[in-house]
Amino acid sequence: MNLQELVTDLIIRTEKAVERVAGLSAHTGITFKVVDIVDAVERELPVDYPSPTTAGAATRRDIIASMAEDILSGAIYEDHA
Repeated sequence: MNLQELVTDLIIRTEKAVERVAGLSAHTGITFKVVDIVDAVERELPVDYPSPTTAGAATRRDIIASMAEDILSGAIYEDHA
């Protein structure tokens, strides 16, 4: 899986987790945090799912959290043209 495919896959997984967690929150009235979305994504990843390989400080959880925040705010869908 190349980097673009990996990012796209992780975005799709994160979008699905946002829908599930936010839907559950709406039905139960229990609030959620971004970490709940991150946990939902992580639980469903295959054992061999790639993690960042660079020496940077960002972990896969950090990347998922950033994606979740962008999905919740709508920033991920803004046209940057």
